[in-house]
Amino acid sequence: MRWSEFVAQVRERGQYPTAKEAERVSRIVLSALGGHLTGAERTELAVRLPQEGMCVLTGQLKVTKPLSGAQFVDSVAARIEGATPATARWDVSSVLSVVAELADKDLLDRIIDRLPPGYALLFGRAQLTRRAGQLV
Repeated sequence: MRWSEFVAQVRERGQYPTAKEAERVSRIVLSALGGHLTGAERTELAVRLPQEGMCVLTGQLKVTKPLSGAQFVDSVAARIEGATPATARWDVSSVLSVVAELADKDLLDRIIDRLPPGYALLFGRAQLTRRAGQLV
């Protein structure tokens, strides 16, 4: 997928008025996500993204304190002028739902498992919980 196609999908999902706005949001969300992903999952996701997205994702240093899904949304809201938690949640979901389609099910499951609680819904997936070795 080319970067312009990625941005076009985000624009459609998020109903952004321009490609420029969709690209700005995409870069902010991928940048924020890049600090939270590490190891093989980060590398595997990066190679599935267009070149520009890969650079944004992998150009981030690992965060020192992992954020829950809600805190992640708040951190994105702080990066977008005039954003509220509700609009930032929309922005994050618009980008991460496109990212989820680029990752296969196994990779997305591993990404969600490695992140703190609350990210599954941002990727458009149900958040399953584990109890004594089984999914509930």
